[in-house]
Amino acid sequence: MTPAQERIEKARRKVAQAQARLEAIAARANALERKADTRRKIILGGLLLDAAGKDARYASVLTALMQRIGREADRRPFAGWSPPSPSSTD
Repeated sequence: MTPAQERIEKARRKVAQAQARLEAIAARANALERKADTRRKIILGGLLLDAAGKDARYASVLTALMQRIGREADRRPFAGWSPPSPSSTD
């Protein structure tokens, strides 16, 4: 292998390594964004459940949202569960 070919091969290896580092950084960023998105959904869901237990408006919104669940697999976790509703003493 000539010196020029060696330099070319070395440069190709560096490019491949840099590409691998870039892909790893992008994958970590995507994972962090998915984690943050999941956390937001959990917090909002908790807030909605709490509000539904205190306010009839939110309870009706929650009921309407649950009726919109289309996939059977998404409905299964709610089998036998009833959403909170405001107590009559409030």
